[in-house]
Amino acid sequence: MKVLAVADSDSYLKWAACLLGDLPAGCVTELVVVRTPIAPSPEQIAAAVSGRPGDPPPVLSARSVRRLAERTLPDVILVACTGPVVDVLVAEVLNELRPRPVFVSGLPGISVPATEKAWLFRSGCDLFVVHSEREVAEFSQIAARLGGGGAVGLARLPFLRAEPAAAGGNRVVFATQAKVPREREQRERILLALAELARRRPDLDVVVKLRALEDERQTHNERFHYQRLWREMGEPGRLTFAAGSMQEQLQRAAGFVTVSSTAALEAIAMGVPSLVLSDFGVNAEMINLVFEGSDLLGTLDELAAGEFRTAAASWCAANYFQPAEDNDWAGLLAGFVVSRPRPAATSLLDGPEHAAARRRARLRVEVPPKMLRVGYRAKRRMRRYLRSLT
Repeated sequence: MKVLAVADSDSYLKWAACLLGDLPAGCVTELVVVRTPIAPSPEQIAAAVSGRPGDPPPVLSARSVRRLAERTLPDVILVACTGPVVDVLVAEVLNELRPRPVFVSGLPGISVPATEKAWLFRSGCDLFVVHSEREVAEFSQIAARLGGGGAVGLARLPFLRAEPAAAGGNRVVFATQAKVPREREQRERILLALAELARRRPDLDVVVKLRALEDERQTHNERFHYQRLWREMGEPGRLTFAAGSMQEQLQRAAGFVTVSSTAALEAIAMGVPSLVLSDFGVNAEMINLVFEGSDLLGTLDELAAGEFRTAAASWCAANYFQPAEDNDWAGLLAGFVVSRPRPAATSLLDGPEHAAARRRARLRVEVPPKMLRVGYRAKRRMRRYLRSLT
């Protein structure tokens, strides 16, 4: 089975690389990045595919991705991208490949509660991969209500198979999340609580693990970057800021904290005591609703005191740590490949009412490389360029 994976951002690239490594022995895989305004930097690419053999994946234009698919004729294309890019690649860029490959997509982390938008953008794919029994149930209900799309498959998040953290770790890792909390003051409170922990526990190295450096792009825009905030606050304490591999950070961790990052699951898998902050609410908006009942919810005061916890076993069984025999995505995928030819999955975004939105999304995969430079002036050029095309 030949599988081509296409990613558009740092988090989706990491997910794709891990998922490819989870395929049965004998599969031939290739991984590329499609050029968009959120394409990862070379450093982000290296971190995302750390441990994968071979050269780092190339960054290609959408047309080059199409030519690659025409040349290699993959049985499967894993479209590991944000929703609008998935829709454009499947519905337009790769639509007329013959023989038609099996299109697979999914979500790279916590997807509770399930959303209609996530399903709509990926409804042209044959297989939609999620990572817990709860997510399968919720997206299956959306599929039954809205129609379209293909099967919903279950896979354990691939990066949850890491080795346990080393004993005697002296590091507390805070995993940032680009979207939440949204307010500057809330982020400053987190930084001050981390600084207080560092003051009380000089034996600990308190690390703010960044998804991206200030001049790098990531899947979601981050209005108040933690490292820039810390500098503007006058650096009132002892904190370390680091990018790169989360797994490397956790290998030396004595504690882990986040607001809602999927890295919490990595910490649980590696046996690192953890804390999920509840000070700003526990709800869908904060992307932490799934942690209800986990025994991990706690406060900034508990963070400052270094009070970390162990996840409840019953919660783990229902959320992302299901037995290996329950994971059916690879079997479903093999069945689709064997049963070709077959009708394509029905995209709910086909039709004139969605044409304008699809044209706008297409711009994300047709941006010239010179427009991808980071910086205020470049962003203004990007906005002018996009306006000229609409």
